[in-house]
Amino acid sequence: MSLIRLEPPGDKSITHRALVLAALAEGRSELTHALTSLDARSMARALRALGVAVSPLRAGATVAVTGRGLSGLADPRRALHCGNSGTTARLLLGVLAAHPFAVRLTGDASLRRRPMRRVTVPLAAMGARFEELRGDGLPLVVRGGTLRPLDYQMPVASAQVKGALLLAGLAGRVPVGVSEPAPSRDHTERMLAALGVPLVNRPGRAALSPVERLPAFTLRIPGDPSSAAFLMAAALIAGGRGVLLENVGINPTRAGVLAVLQRMGARLEIVPKGTALGEPVGDVIVRPSDLKACRVEAAEVPAVIDEIPVLAVLASRARGTSVFEEVGELRVKESNRLELLARNLRAVGVGAEAQGDSLWVEGSDRPPRGRVETAWDHRLAMAFAVLGAVPGARVRLSEKDSVAVSYPGFFEDLRAVVSRGKTAG
Repeated sequence: MSLIRLEPPGDKSITHRALVLAALAEGRSELTHALTSLDARSMARALRALGVAVSPLRAGATVAVTGRGLSGLADPRRALHCGNSGTTARLLLGVLAAHPFAVRLTGDASLRRRPMRRVTVPLAAMGARFEELRGDGLPLVVRGGTLRPLDYQMPVASAQVKGALLLAGLAGRVPVGVSEPAPSRDHTERMLAALGVPLVNRPGRAALSPVERLPAFTLRIPGDPSSAAFLMAAALIAGGRGVLLENVGINPTRAGVLAVLQRMGARLEIVPKGTALGEPVGDVIVRPSDLKACRVEAAEVPAVIDEIPVLAVLASRARGTSVFEEVGELRVKESNRLELLARNLRAVGVGAEAQGDSLWVEGSDRPPRGRVETAWDHRLAMAFAVLGAVPGARVRLSEKDSVAVSYPGFFEDLRAVVSRGKTAG
């Protein structure tokens, strides 16, 4: 069986961090294969408002960023609108904590509901001040300035919070140490170390020592493994051809989904191809497979949190009952993903239940049929679109436009992977 060759869009997490680090660097940085989604454009728009020259994010174009140095961002004198992007809001809170002016941050209705105290509390311990305008979330005002060193034990593993604190230490030129109960993705640490910042990076612990300047850089951003996971899933269950996904990020803190897929019996192969600014890159080959149920334990969740929706969909086509433990963090994503996953799976004829912070999914070989409520959550829309590509399926999505948040070309790529069957619409 011939393989479809595709390259997933640029990694969302790395695109965000590359834009921020380029803004704090001295000189012109160039980014290729940057993600051009709505979330990435929210970050670029906010940085422009802070005085950074960022060229347009367009497919196939090189993004040029002229940095202003570690403490050179300008007072925007207006609110920064972060759209639907929690990464934009949280990383910028860290950077702005070190700048001596007040900035109001806001976002769309979904983002305004997402918790921000998990980052503002430790930043306040460093000396930044915050004014909550509607409780724990956006809009809020950050008043930055001279910061104090911090050594912080995070109650919940979060790459966004960890990244925000490290960026605060970088921009504020103070030492920062962060410990977390389980390892989360370490893109910030890898990129900083590759740029010469003294940094300890080991599982569950990151510690940054201050520097006076950050050099400009060039980077070809790896393909996003979270986006690639939807194409892998389609190759596994949709009755089409196998897929070769080129230049995918295979950072171990992001590769948890690959380990889970292998436990489920997926036929996949990883071909390493080197590194990009500290990030390992490779090709991933996936072929149609008969899947078995899995158990995702609490310690694994930080490395697969964004892939739980598509893993749950795959579990619905596997033999046996799958269990996803301690996935309560899904309740405070773009939607209450945990409840919606269970409800939507039941709506298409799959046995599923969310109890406490765990999710149970019963596998079935019956064609899924029914209407799915995406709640304008891009990962729910893509996951159930994959399920709708199973032969005989009739899955209707409440909307499809939300996929532009992270993967504007998703439906075109999904059609390329699926040679028979019908995609959800």
